[in-house]
Amino acid sequence: MLDDSETSKDVSSSKSISSGDRVIEDRVMERRVWRKIDMYVVPVVAMFYLLSFLDRTNVANARVAGLQTDLKMSNKEYSIALTVTYVPYIVAELPSNLMLKVKFYNQAVGPNLMLPTMLTLWGVVTTLQGVVKTYSGLLACRFFLGLLEGGVFPGLVLYLSYFYPRYKMNLRVSMFFSAASLSGAFSGILAFGIINMDGIGNRPGWAWIFILEGLFTVLFGASSYFTLPRSVDTAWFFNAEEKSYVNAKLLEDNTQKDEERFTWKEVVEATKLPQVWFLAIAFFLDGVVLYSLAYFSPSIIQGLGFTAARAQLMSVPPFAVGFVVAMISSWLSDRYRCRGIVVIVSSIFCVIGFAMFLGSKSHHVQYGSLFFSIPGTYTTAPTLSAWSSNNAAPQTRRATAIAIGFIMTNSGGILATWLLGSLSPAPEYTSATITLLVFSAVMALFGGVNLFYLWNQNKKKAEIRRTLTREHENSGLGDRSAWFIYNL
Repeated sequence: MLDDSETSKDVSSSKSISSGDRVIEDRVMERRVWRKIDMYVVPVVAMFYLLSFLDRTNVANARVAGLQTDLKMSNKEYSIALTVTYVPYIVAELPSNLMLKVKFYNQAVGPNLMLPTMLTLWGVVTTLQGVVKTYSGLLACRFFLGLLEGGVFPGLVLYLSYFYPRYKMNLRVSMFFSAASLSGAFSGILAFGIINMDGIGNRPGWAWIFILEGLFTVLFGASSYFTLPRSVDTAWFFNAEEKSYVNAKLLEDNTQKDEERFTWKEVVEATKLPQVWFLAIAFFLDGVVLYSLAYFSPSIIQGLGFTAARAQLMSVPPFAVGFVVAMISSWLSDRYRCRGIVVIVSSIFCVIGFAMFLGSKSHHVQYGSLFFSIPGTYTTAPTLSAWSSNNAAPQTRRATAIAIGFIMTNSGGILATWLLGSLSPAPEYTSATITLLVFSAVMALFGGVNLFYLWNQNKKKAEIRRTLTREHENSGLGDRSAWFIYNL
C-alpha cells in the first residue's frame, strides 16, 4: 500500500505526461510498461497463489494416497480437518487486507513484507503435516495453515490493483488465479511421483507430499522478499519515465485517488454497496463449487473405477483445460470489458457439467463432465474477483469489498468440506451434485442481477455528468462519483 509520501510523489510525477484528466497516449511506452509488470510481478504473484492452493488442497491427494487410513479417520473426521482450515482462514482475510493500509510508526505494512512472511510460515506448517502421527496433530496443522493463508488471495488482488488500471485487471487476476487450476494439475502429477517414495525415511508416501511441497514453499517465500516490489515507485525494473507513465494511468483510472489515511468510515461504506452483496452471494456459491471440486476431484475420479495412482493422473486433464479456458475468458473479459457475461456463461458451464454427472451412469460421461464443471468454476472465480476489485474505490473501500468476497468464498468452502462424502455418500454423490447444479444456476442469476444493477447505475451517472461539472461534485465519493464508470 502506498503511504502518503509515495502517493503525493505519484501525483506530482504523473503531471508531466498527463493533460488534465487524460494521459497522453504513447503506444511504445504502453506496451513496455505493462509487459514489464507482466514479466516481473505477475509470475511471482501467480506462484504465491499456486503454492497457496497446492498446500491447502494437497490433502486431497494425500487422502487418496493413504492419509485417512493411516490416521484412522472417518469421513466425518476428514471433513472436520478441512473445516478447521477455513475458520481461521475466514477470520484472517479482512484484518490482513486492512493491515496493508494501517500504519505502524508512520509506515504502512507493505505487501512486499507481509505476503512473503505469510508464504514462508505456511510453508513451514505444510512441511510439518508430513511428520504428524495423530489426527489431533493434523488438526493443529490445518488450523495454522488456514490462519497464515487467509489473507493471500484478497491481498494479491489488492496488490495487483496498485499496478494495473481496472480494465487490465481481469486478465492479470486470471493469470495468477489460473495457477489454482495448474496446482490441481500439478498436484496430481506430483502426487503420482511422490507416493513412490513410500517407505523412504520410514515415512509413508502421503507424508512426502506434504514435506517436499512445503519445503519448496519455504524456499520460494524466502526468495520473494527480494523480488516483490512494494509499489510502482519502488519497482526496480522501471525507470523514472516509466514510473510516471504508470502512475498517471492509475490516476486517470481512479485507482490511486485514495483517501489520505486508513479510516473505518471507508470500511463501513464498502458494506453499503449493493454490488458488493450481489457478488458476495455469487462468491459464496462459487466457493462451494470450487472447493468441492478442488478437494474431492481425486476421490470422485477414484470412484469411477480408477486405482489410487491412476486417479491422481486422471485429475490432471480437467484442470489443465480449466487453465486454458480461464486465460481465454479473461482476455475476452478485459478486451471487451464484459465481466458479467463471462460470469454468466462460465456458471452455465458448471450447470452443464453437473447435469451430465447427475444424468448419466456412464463413467466416461461422468469423467467428461469434469471438463465443463472445473473450467467453469475456475473461470468464474477470477472474473468475480476482478469485477469486485474494479467497482469499489478508494483503496480501503476496495480492500474491504475484496475481503468480503473472499470471506464468502471460503464460507462456501466450509460447506464444500461436508457436502461430498459426509453428507452425500460416494461414489454417486447425488445430493451434492444436485446442490452444486442449483448453486451454479443461482450463481449465473446473481451475475445477471449485478450486471443489470451496474448498467443502470452507469446510466444514472451519465445523466448527472450532463448537468454537473466535475469541479462541482462533492469530494470523497469514491466509486459513487459520476465520473467513476462501473465495469460491466
